[in-house]
Amino acid sequence: MTAHYRALTLADRDDYLALMLAAYAPVRALGIHFDAATADLAKVSRHLQQHDVWGLFIDRQMVSSVTLRYPWGPLPGPFGLPHIGWFGAHPAFSGKGYGKQLLDWLEQEILRARLKAPAVSLGTATSHPWLRAMYLKRGFQPMHETDLGKGHITLYMKKVLDEASHAEWLARQSLRAARTLTGA
Repeated sequence: MTAHYRALTLADRDDYLALMLAAYAPVRALGIHFDAATADLAKVSRHLQQHDVWGLFIDRQMVSSVTLRYPWGPLPGPFGLPHIGWFGAHPAFSGKGYGKQLLDWLEQEILRARLKAPAVSLGTATSHPWLRAMYLKRGFQPMHETDLGKGHITLYMKKVLDEASHAEWLARQSLRAARTLTGA
């Protein structure tokens, strides 16, 4: 069994769509309106063109994927940090930890090593029965809730990846906010 991680391309769109629809089937059953839960080929193609999306492949089969959105991209997260978007693991491989493996890889190889990100954010539905607990267990902390007009309340969460660089980032954010208030 060979595992590898790689960025997805438009050539992966059919497999990616199949993975997202399978992974988000329980979300659809709960009546939660995540964008990935109702994706189609056109939406997946745009998603792959606009964001970085990585997949975990086992013997050339995509078993999990995760999107990373950037503050400078078309759909930034709420804090000016990299933001985890569509994330899922194929239910045919339930219990194997492939989603956890992919998130661990993303954190170590992309967020920490490549981007040197001080923290990362994500959003989930407050009404989802297990995602909040899963993300808390992974070190994410609740930040605030908002209604994005999708039929559920979104809980934004943040995970600090490097305490020192996060403290520096917070200081820069405060300075920018102060300058904006004073018009400087």
